[in-house]
Amino acid sequence: MTTNVLADTGVLTGRSLRHILRSPDTIITTAVTPIALMLLFVYVFGGAIDTGSKESYVDYMLPGILLITIASGVAYTAYRLFLDMQGGIFERFQSMPISRPSVLWAHVLTSLAANLASIAIIIGVALIMGFRTGASVAAWLAVTGILVLFTLALTWIAVIAGLSAKTVDGASAFSYPLIFLPFISSAFVPTDSMPGPVAWFAENQPVTSIVNTIRALFAQEPVGNEIWVALGWLIGILVVAYAFAVARYRKKVS
Repeated sequence: MTTNVLADTGVLTGRSLRHILRSPDTIITTAVTPIALMLLFVYVFGGAIDTGSKESYVDYMLPGILLITIASGVAYTAYRLFLDMQGGIFERFQSMPISRPSVLWAHVLTSLAANLASIAIIIGVALIMGFRTGASVAAWLAVTGILVLFTLALTWIAVIAGLSAKTVDGASAFSYPLIFLPFISSAFVPTDSMPGPVAWFAENQPVTSIVNTIRALFAQEPVGNEIWVALGWLIGILVVAYAFAVARYRKKVS
């Protein structure tokens, strides 16, 4: 029996999106924590933090909040994938003329759509709080592209977690370190204000280059080599996570 990967992926993505539309609290819940963090850092901690720049603190920290939003959102992908595995959906799909890769890609594309919706909510709230940017259309497209790559990279990590977990809690627990990572980066304070070993880690982990690139694009400043470092991290993580996820999936359904 022949299969059409694109058609199958479209049908299964529609199925996953309908689940989200029936439960919009998924997106709302994902956005609540980042919004709370923005309120906390801008109105409580912001006045005491010296970023060394002229931009407002909400402008400074928004890129990090966007990454935290995505890290929170991909946990639902692992959760939904785990439930599908436990519910026997995959076994039923195997008995049908459905392309195997489309099952995973449906979850990944659903994650991308849900996270972009959450990001739109966060940016809307940031605008109300005073976020301003003169970024061009090209800069906005670049920011969107970086966020899409970040979402895809983390979502494929979520796929690995969803396929490997033994419990529902274990399926989403992988996201906790990802949510915490921006706090040890340049997302909220300059790295040169941190102790030596912590500063070294912050400067050489992927979140810092991604945050610095997005911040420069919003501020209409030169991105320098940061964008290439960020893209290197994103593409590298994406390729490795995708390879492990596919290998894990094949082992599960074989």
